[in-house]
Amino acid sequence: MSNMIRPVSDMRNKFADISKTVHETQQPVFLTKNGYADMVVMSVDAYENHRFESEIYEKLLEAEIEANNTQTRYSLKDLKKQLEESIGESLDV
Repeated sequence: MSNMIRPVSDMRNKFADISKTVHETQQPVFLTKNGYADMVVMSVDAYENHRFESEIYEKLLEAEIEANNTQTRYSLKDLKKQLEESIGESLDV
């Protein structure tokens, strides 16, 4: 884990090592400047995965807020019917 916190100068001097680390571990590398956090470097795959997880979290939070603010509930049958209507085809579930 110690190689996950590096001085920002390593971007210039050890770029290949940082690149290898973020791709192999799929974890971010935190870069420091004068002993303080300055930047985070991560692979594109890790970034896209993070964005996807954030979007899911936001949607779940929205759903939770809506559920707390309304008494409307849907059965699985109702949801299936709405989904089939929106995509225009039958689902065999």
